[in-house]
Amino acid sequence: FSGTDLVDGSCAHPTIPGKVSPLLPANHVTMAKGTGLVHTAPAHGMEDYSVASHHQLPTDCLVDESGFFTEAAGPELKNKNVLEEGNEAVIRMLQAAGSLLKEEKYVHSYPYDWRTKKPMIIRASKQWFVNTANVKAAAQDVLKKVKVIPTSAVNRMLEMLDRRTFWCISRQRCWGVP
Repeated sequence: FSGTDLVDGSCAHPTIPGKVSPLLPANHVTMAKGTGLVHTAPAHGMEDYSVASHHQLPTDCLVDESGFFTEAAGPELKNKNVLEEGNEAVIRMLQAAGSLLKEEKYVHSYPYDWRTKKPMIIRASKQWFVNTANVKAAAQDVLKKVKVIPTSAVNRMLEMLDRRTFWCISRQRCWGVP
């Protein structure tokens, strides 16, 4: 059957009892990249977030900053690392529910942290947006006090700061990335 036959359908969530998830079309899901039918995790990827936003779905994040399932994921998953014992727990839950059709080892292409050489999990986090005029003025004042070599670079940096439209104060990434 065609994927369009599934549009406006729904399915039971495999690990959260009573939760029903809609079946939605998405341009990034193709036969060339898999089966054409995949789960959507709006808090863990840009394409999924776009689909969720378009269909007004919540972007609940069930994973904390350290990569462990939160209480919202349920008691069987809470405090389990998603890349370690969390994976095994989900497989056991799917087996118990009779929802696991096939299991096989798969090497996922996670992005890796250049320092720790460990996989990173993409997850949504709250951002704090601030008054751009205040930040811009403060940044320009501080930059004028910095000794820059060559001195001609100061004007270029001041112009770049002046063109900046959005400022986001965030501590979500490691500093000093290459």
